[in-house]
Amino acid sequence: MKKYLAFDVGGTAVKYAVVDEDGQIENRQKFAIPENIEGMYQEIVKVYEQNKDVEGIALSMPGAVDSDDGIIYGSSAIDYIHGPNIKKDLEKMTGKSVELENDANCAALAEVWKGAAKNEQDCCFIVSGTGIGGAVIKDRHVHHGNAMHGGEFGYMIMRYSPHEQKYYTWSDDGSTVAVTKRIAKELGVDYHTIDGKEVFDHADQNPVYQKYVDKFYQTLAMGIYNLQYAYDPSMIIIGGAISARKELLDKVNEQLDAIFVQLTHAKVRPNIKVCEFGNDANMIGAVYHFMQIHS
Repeated sequence: MKKYLAFDVGGTAVKYAVVDEDGQIENRQKFAIPENIEGMYQEIVKVYEQNKDVEGIALSMPGAVDSDDGIIYGSSAIDYIHGPNIKKDLEKMTGKSVELENDANCAALAEVWKGAAKNEQDCCFIVSGTGIGGAVIKDRHVHHGNAMHGGEFGYMIMRYSPHEQKYYTWSDDGSTVAVTKRIAKELGVDYHTIDGKEVFDHADQNPVYQKYVDKFYQTLAMGIYNLQYAYDPSMIIIGGAISARKELLDKVNEQLDAIFVQLTHAKVRPNIKVCEFGNDANMIGAVYHFMQIHS
């Protein structure tokens, strides 16, 4: 059975594992984010030296990843990954084929390969957490877009305030941070003192919490509705921290009910699912991306 070495580069650590051609994971481990690109290369090569019996190396990375050229554009919490040709550099160092893809795209590909969307051709994947991200899947492949911004749903304008003369994006209005900031403003406290998980856990016991949690689900439903009619996917998958909440689908569907009651001309209701993979999604998806290219 073919095996691959997968790396998931996050904000503070790099997770890695051996993943086989059936998506099964072996030997999960991690190392702290190095101080520079040379340190990153050294750590990856060190792991490879211990796992040479692999078909290739697959990386899940933050930022606007140009998978074809192997360069990461845009910005992220790790400044030094933007600019170098990581693909070519690692191929020279290891002698193996190397492929890299954006982390949200990898999470989506994991669902397409083995998860909630394994029977779908065209779908959207929403990452909902401290911000809003996502991915667009067309014919089971990532649609990157002209400027590598396919799936950057957080940029979508969701509201305009005439009073402030200000536009609000989905990330501004629909992230978990937005919820804590709104609550903190109403209560007159520092938003850093508000715990987002506690807000969602105890919303039914606190009217202030409930008001803004309801607003969160309303904004999420609006975004999902917009994606359905902009792209017409067969499924929209929700990932990120919010996907762990058992009431998620019920809450979103309640808000969609309200939308469809008013917009009676709209007949296509989004098919919403929760992602099946958690912390392993990016590594699994990175390997599927590698396999798609080298099939």
